Amino acid sequence: MSVSKRLFQYALGQKWVIISALVMLVISVGAELMGPFIVKQMIDGHIIGAQSSGGNMAAIFQLAGKYMFFTIISAIFAYGQRYYLEISANRVIKKMREDVFHHTQTIPIKYFDGLPAGKIVSRITNDTEAVRELYVTVLATFCSGVVQIAGILIALFFLDYRLALICSIIIPILYIWIVVYRKFATEYNKRIRSRLSDINGILNESISGMSIIQIFRQEERTKREFDEFNEDYYANQKKLLHLNAATSHNLVGTLRNLAFVAIIWYFGGEFLSTSAAISVGMLYAFVDYLNRLFRPMTGMVNQLANLEAAIVSAERVFALMDEPGEELSEQKSPRYEGNVSFENVSFSYNGQDTVLKNITFHAKKGETIALVGHTGSGKSSIMNVLFGFYPYQKGKVTIDGKEIATMKKQEYREHMGIVLQDPFLFTGTIATNINLNNERISREKIEEVLKAVGADEFIARLTNGLDEVVLEKGSTFSTGERQLLSFARALAFDPAILILDEATANIDTETESVIQKALEVVKKGRTTFIIAHRLSTIRSADQILVLDRGEIVEQGNHEQLMERKGKYHQMYQLQFRSEDIIA
Repeated sequence: MSVSKRLFQYALGQKWVIISALVMLVISVGAELMGPFIVKQMIDGHIIGAQSSGGNMAAIFQLAGKYMFFTIISAIFAYGQRYYLEISANRVIKKMREDVFHHTQTIPIKYFDGLPAGKIVSRITNDTEAVRELYVTVLATFCSGVVQIAGILIALFFLDYRLALICSIIIPILYIWIVVYRKFATEYNKRIRSRLSDINGILNESISGMSIIQIFRQEERTKREFDEFNEDYYANQKKLLHLNAATSHNLVGTLRNLAFVAIIWYFGGEFLSTSAAISVGMLYAFVDYLNRLFRPMTGMVNQLANLEAAIVSAERVFALMDEPGEELSEQKSPRYEGNVSFENVSFSYNGQDTVLKNITFHAKKGETIALVGHTGSGKSSIMNVLFGFYPYQKGKVTIDGKEIATMKKQEYREHMGIVLQDPFLFTGTIATNINLNNERISREKIEEVLKAVGADEFIARLTNGLDEVVLEKGSTFSTGERQLLSFARALAFDPAILILDEATANIDTETESVIQKALEVVKKGRTTFIIAHRLSTIRSADQILVLDRGEIVEQGNHEQLMERKGKYHQMYQLQFRSEDIIA
């Protein structure tokens, strides 16, 4: 479906408001165009006649009253038209922003791997704002322009059909000019919107990583990258500016001059003819209507830049909305047992490089499974597959005997929880970060899980306790405190399957001890996967999977693997030797 049709479909959602606005527009334009007719009657019937007969002042005041009446009517309905058109436009864009944001929640994680967050933000904010201008300013200008031009041409036909026909030649000229303009402006606007997304992307990245930039003295490099994008954005804006300057004023000015040459030629010829039937009022009416004719033309031509920018922005918004999404399910299912099975699973992120090769293991309800191995061995990839973030290409993954590829992801994720190595906190309060505004998790439950993970002590020291404000990413809390809150969040949802993604890698020994104690209590009755960095934290695991280059090379508990004197034994000895040296 074309962009224009999709924009029209969004407008249909507010069709009655828009129709009301257009009816008001027609009334406003009709009332406004009565002015020159009234002035013509005033000049020809009363003002010029007053020089010889004394005139009829009562009639003049009556016509002046009519002129004021239609002027007021035009102003009232013009206000109503503008108001309702803006209301409908804001509602349309509200709906569009909701649709595109809601759709981003369904797009698979793989899509976001290749697109910076700043570019997505640009599409949801900047591009939809440009589309809003389409409905508010561009639509209003073009609709009112078309109605005004049509009304003025009708009025000119009433006055003199021959001159009206001459003036009608302006319409196809204007149409051809618009087509030519859009041909060049489309390419410039696509580059401008693309560069604006790049600028937003580098800004988002720079602000998020400002500490790293300053520590490693990357300010100059970052500045050069930003300047390159900004310079290209400026260059294309400059090209579009030249195009706009060449089309707007020059086009309307040229057409206006041609029209007035036609008037001089036509009325001059009539005056020199034997009939000399041209009145001063008629001449005034023609000049007034022609001046009014070029005002909407000027507005329409000047809005071509916004029109083209809005169309390009709409293309980018719809491109995001056209990305295949996953169906969200509100369906609830009984709590899972937590039996997880991988059978000969192979997986690749890009379809070429296999990162998991024939992975097979079985985790029973209540077991703790540890995944160990060097960076890039496939530990996190196993969890990505289990969560359904990426589709596996071979084998079968089941939860309680059901293959996850045949299940709705929202349904089985409801029974899964995760604690990341780098915990993420949302803007809000401590309480909302634990229950994520889920009404089923009461304040008493929040207090319970916080106490279970040992977070109640530091929260008790906060001024507002559970209502303490959490800034973006929890920047006012230490890494260990953020980790405890993240751990409490997972426990509050009581998952059947709990994943700890190197959850103790970045915290101090004392906090690690607190989490370990809490974990021993809460992991009963749930299957727990631990992606381990510190091997000391997994000695009590029921199974330890040792991965190397996407394959399971060893499997067993701590004692069994240590007895084999294999890779796990080497890793364990090496790590403890390093810790002794550091100590």
